[in-house]
Amino acid sequence: MTATTTDRDVAARPDRSRLILGVIASAQLMTALDATIVNIALPSAQRALGFGDAQRQWVVTAYTVCFAGLLLFGGRVADLFGRRRTFQLGLTGFGLSSLLAGLAPSLPVLAAGRALQGAFAALITPSVLSLLAVTFTEARQRARAFAVYGAVASSGAALGLLLGGILTEYLGWRWCLFVNVVLAVVVLAVGRAVLPDQPGTAVGGLDAVSAVLATGGLAAVVLGCGQAARDGWSSPVVISALMGGVTLLAAFAVRQRRVPDPMLPLRILADRDRAAACVAVGTAVVGAFGMFLMLTYHLQEVLRYSPARAGAAVLPMALANAVSGYQLGNRLMLRVAPRFLIAGGLLVAAAGLFLMTRLTPGSGYLVPILPAEILVGTGMGMLFPPSFQLAIRGVTHRDAGITSAVVNAATQVGSSVGTAVLNSLAVGATAAYLLSHPTTAPGRQAALVHGYATAIAWAAGLLAAMAAAMLVMIRSTQEKK
Repeated sequence: MTATTTDRDVAARPDRSRLILGVIASAQLMTALDATIVNIALPSAQRALGFGDAQRQWVVTAYTVCFAGLLLFGGRVADLFGRRRTFQLGLTGFGLSSLLAGLAPSLPVLAAGRALQGAFAALITPSVLSLLAVTFTEARQRARAFAVYGAVASSGAALGLLLGGILTEYLGWRWCLFVNVVLAVVVLAVGRAVLPDQPGTAVGGLDAVSAVLATGGLAAVVLGCGQAARDGWSSPVVISALMGGVTLLAAFAVRQRRVPDPMLPLRILADRDRAAACVAVGTAVVGAFGMFLMLTYHLQEVLRYSPARAGAAVLPMALANAVSGYQLGNRLMLRVAPRFLIAGGLLVAAAGLFLMTRLTPGSGYLVPILPAEILVGTGMGMLFPPSFQLAIRGVTHRDAGITSAVVNAATQVGSSVGTAVLNSLAVGATAAYLLSHPTTAPGRQAALVHGYATAIAWAAGLLAAMAAAMLVMIRSTQEKK
């Protein structure tokens, strides 16, 4: 059996299909981990490289902004040059850029390495999702594959916090980046042996101008939202960045209508169910990253957990996510209409976030953090598999890569913009609290927790509102057995 495995071969050989799914899930896990794996390591990296609090956000957002901004470009590359070839290029570049970031002697080199990681992740993700779409075509096999993929995609960020804490405490913060080199080598070797070698199917060329407009527009929006934490939403710098970002994104949209081979064919978003699925995963990620934002700082700054203990404390969320994604997603996708699964998942996650708004400096881990983690993890596991499957249902081989990029771009936009906005809301609420309360040590702790709770309340409200919207927006019935 050669690398030119066909869909019929995959269906006929369960062992090979499991290997293909393992490669796809491992690659997706690697890119999902890196959105959060350095979060817990940031204090150690900051002390080692000597950069300030205002600069540390770029270690995270350099990755997510380039990831989100270039995903559509990556999807186009996958359609033009073949998914397997694009996957291999992305893995190779991801490993090398991880090595660069891990060896960084200064913040600019670290941020550059993280940006390159995001750029190569933008090649990996649409490749693996489109490989999933065109490889697993039988209904039950497809549902199981998407359940695994959805669980990995939605739990990867939580697992990143766990792994980052362990590596930081026992090996050093640089190993949060070096670990990707090892993973990339292993996944690349197995992938070369088992992934189907499907040729490119799209026509036309690559539109670099559109890629620059999309990435630059998103970066400007994230910059504006992040800067609001320090300068306020009415700051001229914030307003200018937001207006500039919106202008670039509008220019991107206009260009997609006019060029003969657009990076984002608008026919893809013309499907109402697909557009709704993208909105759902983007919204869900705002809630998930809002949870991570609160937990990372509350566990370490308020409860004084070590990095490894703080990482372990989020493990129940990842476990609930994985169990929910595989059991609920796998079993119910063939029986329940997607809109009910997606809306239900958003509501369950919103309930977990609302629990977190009751947190006080005196609260322990068992109440309310643990039950909130389980609810958020369960909700995310319910909604991600049907959302991913709904988003790429009915696409042709020609559009599989770019459609996969669109749904993944929605998750990265949600994490990039959502994290920046929630952080600014938390900082603003903390500052307002301190104006009317004592600035003693207990008062500052109370102010921090109040800021976190305020940001999470906004996220919870957003998820609850979007759950209602999904019941109206999504029209698709359940997939037949």
